[in-house]
Amino acid sequence: MTDSLKEKLRADLNAARLDRDRERTLVLSTVLAEIRNREIETGGDLAGDGVRAVVARAVRQRLDAAEQMRDAGREELAEREEGQAKVLRAYLPAELSEDEVREMVRSIVDSGAGHIGAVMPRLMPQIQGRFDGRAASAIVRQELDGV
Repeated sequence: MTDSLKEKLRADLNAARLDRDRERTLVLSTVLAEIRNREIETGGDLAGDGVRAVVARAVRQRLDAAEQMRDAGREELAEREEGQAKVLRAYLPAELSEDEVREMVRSIVDSGAGHIGAVMPRLMPQIQGRFDGRAASAIVRQELDGV
């Protein structure tokens, strides 16, 4: 799976270069560099989940940057960051809804996990790259408090 996602990114980068699509070329070359840097850090090729995690992190970074740009009154830069996040999001699995995550949390709690330290390690592998971890933590707290 890793090779197929990395190969898809590389193929799309080459297509963007041929199409002279500067924005897409920039985004894809940057994320491929981030993947390569992560491989150097870990000392080997990344598994499928590792590549997806790098892409998901890149999406989060761009969305956080867009929020900061918007707060600073730089709407055009915020839109650019959001556009880059949208390009990268296409390489990730479909996002989960809050209701879907809430159902997963209820299932984990019903199976005997009674505190956040027991729920989160079981939940995160299921939602990684598909739902924000901070939002998931809030849902877990709500469900455990019986809200």
